[in-house]
Amino acid sequence: MHNSAIVASHLTVTRETVRALQDVNFSIEPGKITGLIGPSGSGKTTLIRSIIGAQELTSGSLEILGLPAGSSELRKQIGYVTQSPAVYMDLTVLENLRYFAAIINAPTDTIARVLKEVDLQPQVNQVVQQLSGGQLARVSLAVALLGDAQLLVLDEPTVGLDPLLRRELWKLFADLAGQGRTLLISSHVMDEAELCTDLLLLRDGKVLSHGPKQALLSKTHTKSVEEAFLALVQGGSHAA
Repeated sequence: MHNSAIVASHLTVTRETVRALQDVNFSIEPGKITGLIGPSGSGKTTLIRSIIGAQELTSGSLEILGLPAGSSELRKQIGYVTQSPAVYMDLTVLENLRYFAAIINAPTDTIARVLKEVDLQPQVNQVVQQLSGGQLARVSLAVALLGDAQLLVLDEPTVGLDPLLRRELWKLFADLAGQGRTLLISSHVMDEAELCTDLLLLRDGKVLSHGPKQALLSKTHTKSVEEAFLALVQGGSHAA
């Protein structure tokens, strides 16, 4: 296992003349849930695109599992779950998984494993459009797990879900991290940040803070991530 799952060094990305990320530096340890937290326009989407290899870097470097971002060897190592479900609504759960498994040449026994991991075995023959919001989110996650990904990048995975479904998904995230997988979860909802082991706070394309959640609360003398975020913004402080 690599010492770091993601390492950004002086990472700068300019998109359409706008500097979306500015001299970003951080390192994410494997086997942890890191919350990528920040308001709209903070650079979260650009950072995610950079990590999955869909964004050209302007300067600096970004290593994923010991390889430069965008390396072909990373395709099976990174599972990416988009905010909107990227699955076929008119196919069953099983048909979706068979299709995506064929694309990446995943062994057929992988399907049974991921169905068990995301607890979708009872819905295996249901058409996806008939599933609940929480089940639909699990199908997207199952697809991301087909390549036995060691890094899971989840973009607002619980948006629009009720609190009970959100809690169930976060339990699943914790289980996946417990297996040694690294999870990077993007969110603008501060109460979800409370469920993360580590936090990467972005604002205006810069790292506001990065590290264990408890260390952030101690440093800012606050009791919640939202209070800590506001304290850093109002204090003009950039914590490493």
